Amino acid sequence: MAEAKTWQTFFLYGEILMSRIQATFEQLAKNRRKALIPFVTAGDPEPGMTVPLLHALVEAGADVLELGVPFSDPMADGPVIQRASDRALKHGVGLDRVLAFVHEFRASNQTTPVVLMGYANPIEAMGTDRFVAEAQQAGVDGVLVVDYPPEECASFADLVRSHGMDLIFLLAPTSSDARMAQVAKLASGYLYYVSLKGVTGAGHLDLAEVAEKIPRIRKQTNLPVGVGFGIRDAATAKAVAEFADAVVIGSAIIQEMETAPAGEQVLRAGRFMQGIRDALDAR
Repeated sequence: MAEAKTWQTFFLYGEILMSRIQATFEQLAKNRRKALIPFVTAGDPEPGMTVPLLHALVEAGADVLELGVPFSDPMADGPVIQRASDRALKHGVGLDRVLAFVHEFRASNQTTPVVLMGYANPIEAMGTDRFVAEAQQAGVDGVLVVDYPPEECASFADLVRSHGMDLIFLLAPTSSDARMAQVAKLASGYLYYVSLKGVTGAGHLDLAEVAEKIPRIRKQTNLPVGVGFGIRDAATAKAVAEFADAVVIGSAIIQEMETAPAGEQVLRAGRFMQGIRDALDAR
């Protein structure tokens, strides 16, 4: 890391000390607004664009940022995010570099939560203790490890929380009520409901199934529920926001950047996000 400075991850909200993620959702609920959570892969389309891209997404209305850690075998990701990981890996972007991006972002933004989303292998290669300590130092607020099931990561959850960060979990359309309850015991920050059976970027969003599943999740937890996978435009984002506390969108942003002229990727991503934000606020 460039410096040993540790960014504050807990804030006073009224008289209550809470995480940056929790404080963000509390404020959104107070204002009757839904959270907009974009996902981008660190180092894509090239490393020099990552921090400007994060700032552009915030300026366009992002409430929480999910920053993907590039990995060579992203089993839950569709072809769009796989391509983003491949591009980042070709630039030599690994977990150390991802943490450096967050640290740089924090130099001028101490309020927007950043969640690292990725897989166990890079974390375990670094060492979980070192990863958690350096993530806290960089200013990370939450961690979502796709292939850490709740029954295998109680100690990791304790470690993450002891460093003032939230551990985010995925729930799927196939998740049973028992599974939801198990996840709810370990999760903090928010829950991420995967709205489709399959990989990121897949189509055919079933709004009726989302509408049925969200109340079942709420019976198990008071945590906010974000919905992702299959949200591709302002219309689907607005529809999902009728049921969810947050809308997560990733593949569509990356596709916008893939089709943008060289040098205009950040601008194109920001414009796309602004359209989503406007749709959510027009509810």
